[in-house]
Amino acid sequence: MTEKVQHHDFVELDYTGKLTDGTVFDTTDEKAAKEHHLHSPQWKYKPAVICVGEKQVLPGLDAQLVDKELGKEYTAALTPDKAFGKRDIKLVKVIPMNTFQQHKIQPYPGLRADIDGEMGLVTSVSGGRVIVNFNHPLAGKEVTYTFTVRRKVTEQKEKVAAFLSAVLRLPSEALKVEVKDNAATVTLPGELPAQISTILAQKLVQLTGLKDILFKKEEAKK
Repeated sequence: MTEKVQHHDFVELDYTGKLTDGTVFDTTDEKAAKEHHLHSPQWKYKPAVICVGEKQVLPGLDAQLVDKELGKEYTAALTPDKAFGKRDIKLVKVIPMNTFQQHKIQPYPGLRADIDGEMGLVTSVSGGRVIVNFNHPLAGKEVTYTFTVRRKVTEQKEKVAAFLSAVLRLPSEALKVEVKDNAATVTLPGELPAQISTILAQKLVQLTGLKDILFKKEEAKK
């Protein structure tokens, strides 16, 4: 009987995302990235390790993974609400020019800027007013993903490292995970707030079945 993916399985996933006109905008495949002029030397192209059902990929793609066979290629067409969201006119805002000037930024159409922690695209500049679109660049668009679940991840160390790498947006090599006696110790480059570490520990216990997760800060090198 062919093994299938279940909710909360940790899996290794290969995927390529395309717009309806065939334009590739995201891929885990280095060859595809080069063919479609997306390649970045700084990016490591490899399958993503995710926990199914934890929204570590687009909601529509996440839902499609359940009951899929390992090693088989599938295609999923996603409507905007299942992909990058519908375009929201409320997310198109007028930002005063002096907001940019305070940060010594000269805005121009096409500039992607961080405004109070939100990334937006400058669409027009007129006098002292700058119009910024905070919608995702692919909001309102239908997309298609081809994907293959390569394997189920069973090693607890790999599960913990993959989950924290995704949630904390840290490269996996920045995390040091040791598992012993059904408990994991995670060494991080910085210290987590107590509330955050408690929430993450509880979540990982739920997802992995480990009895405890301990976080500690990496000691400074002498």
